[in-house]
Amino acid sequence: MGNITFHFEDKTQQPVTVKIEAGESVLEVALDNDIQLNHNCGGVCGCSTCHIYVQSGEALLPEMSDREEDYVDRARNPKYNSRLACQCKLNQDGDLVVTIPDQSGIIGH
Repeated sequence: MGNITFHFEDKTQQPVTVKIEAGESVLEVALDNDIQLNHNCGGVCGCSTCHIYVQSGEALLPEMSDREEDYVDRARNPKYNSRLACQCKLNQDGDLVVTIPDQSGIIGH
């Protein structure tokens, strides 16, 4: 078990820290805690709407697959630490810090 801290590009939102367990994805934890993070494909690595930035704890996550990399390249404003939240499943106990890009320009759920 560990903690995940969500930061937001939308500065009207305060950071939120919640528990995360090995095997859970960042997307699942966000949705379970009423944190808005779009996920148009339902979390199956079929779009880029759950794009996040991993600020720390990258070593606790699986390596990025070629498929994920293809979708990250299609995300708005990808950076070196971009990932898809649906693919970021905690491998081992530890703490993560992620930033959720501004969701206001993304159509979907």
